[in-house]
Amino acid sequence: MEKWRAADRLLKFSSRFASAVNWNNSCKSKQGKYFYSVATTVHRNPLFSSISPDDISYFKTILGERGVVQDALALDAANTDWMGKYRGSSKLLLQPKNTEEVSQILKYCNSRRLAVVPQGGNTGLVGGSVPVFDEVIINVGLMRNILSFDKVSGVLVCEAGCILENLISFLDDEGFIMPLDLGAKGSCQIGGNVSTNAGGLRLLRYGSLHGSVLGLEAVLANGTVLDMLGTLRKDNTGYDLKHLFIGSEGSLGIVTKVSILTPPKLSSVNIAFLACEDYTSCQKLLLEAKKKLGGILSAFEFLDSDAMSLVSSTTFLGTENHGREVIKDKYGQDFTCIDLRALPLEFWENLEAFLLHSVESGLVANGVLAQDINQASSFWHIREGLPEALMKAGAVYKYDLSLPLEKMYDLVEEMRVQIGPAATVVAYGHLGDGNLHLNISAPAYDDNILAKIEPFVYEWTSKNRGSISAEHGLGLMKAAKIHYSKSPETVQVMASIKKLLDPNGILNPYKVLPSSLFSQN
Repeated sequence: MEKWRAADRLLKFSSRFASAVNWNNSCKSKQGKYFYSVATTVHRNPLFSSISPDDISYFKTILGERGVVQDALALDAANTDWMGKYRGSSKLLLQPKNTEEVSQILKYCNSRRLAVVPQGGNTGLVGGSVPVFDEVIINVGLMRNILSFDKVSGVLVCEAGCILENLISFLDDEGFIMPLDLGAKGSCQIGGNVSTNAGGLRLLRYGSLHGSVLGLEAVLANGTVLDMLGTLRKDNTGYDLKHLFIGSEGSLGIVTKVSILTPPKLSSVNIAFLACEDYTSCQKLLLEAKKKLGGILSAFEFLDSDAMSLVSSTTFLGTENHGREVIKDKYGQDFTCIDLRALPLEFWENLEAFLLHSVESGLVANGVLAQDINQASSFWHIREGLPEALMKAGAVYKYDLSLPLEKMYDLVEEMRVQIGPAATVVAYGHLGDGNLHLNISAPAYDDNILAKIEPFVYEWTSKNRGSISAEHGLGLMKAAKIHYSKSPETVQVMASIKKLLDPNGILNPYKVLPSSLFSQN
């Protein structure tokens, strides 16, 4: 009975807290801009050709009039990343409808040395999906067919232009889920997700796309189509080349089709929003959650008190301000009802044991358990709404880092000392997989602030054997900074692969790897 009361205290917190949550979905103000980093100066490769009338005529023979876009408004949108930070000057947007058209485009561009930038939903955060200069934009958004789905194996095969949210909806109707979920799911496309090895909210349970993607089709710079669209979970015949294209950001080839393993949809979702006094308690809570909820734990997110204050200032959110806020999302195979009191006994016992220990040991200072799907969505909106809240607050410098768990919050605290009162350091991220989203929020962009952030943040990450890009990629923003995470020998091998597959360097130039590695001879 005492165990029930201990856990029940968390349930009582729920009704008070959840009724006060009213996430304002209209919080999409364009005031302020995302400022990430001062990109290393790059110069246009003089060996690249410029678009000519003959080129336009040729592309129209392949794609028709509608597939060759020269409209100024359409080009302005395609030239600019969604943050408004990166802007190219391309005069041509091509919209192929199938792999053969992509192949013909690239074969021609390679022969003419016309640089190209592959583009999907254009939701990237490091300048990887827009031109740097006048590269031809190849947008695969018209390649959006679902080709097959096998309910027995759970393997989905689709084209690269399929919007992630549409795939999620399709699979939901079939009783399955995507192993990938992102805040940008309404716009991002699966080809871009694969090309950037997007992480997202479900990586803790389902792993990265290197594990979920069973096969893909990609077109090389010379137009050669690599058919690696296998649907087998085991295939040990030679080098597994698909992994070269997962995370290479379109610099080695354009992904045109994907086969991905999808798990069955589970019967219920439960979300707890728990407050801890400090980061050490968050780490201990994660360990306890893995021990007692390991089989049903899907995500373990965290946001610190500054992040919570920021969200509170932009939403109608009533809650006590404890030091660190932790969200846990648990999927259970036999959950039959959102009401946690109606859980099957064996799952309730696991959850009760976890909550009881967390409360009695002092790991949790306060907590909330969603009572229905609307409350659960409200809790997730808090976490997913942080980027928009930061945008509303003003200028923000964003860093996507992987760090050892025990070191992760040390960087946050040291950055606060480094920055001083000039800006606010806001931290949140995927604690379950060691991914920190470090944000420095200021009223306006200031070079003096940036000088305090960089190269400090990269040097600190390198010294602690972290990664300067956990899930966003390198793009243009961090191409010249890859040495902070990879050895010179490793980077040189990467450059050799690039030169082998794209000898003219036309695929997404100036991205991923330092331009200094490639001769213009």
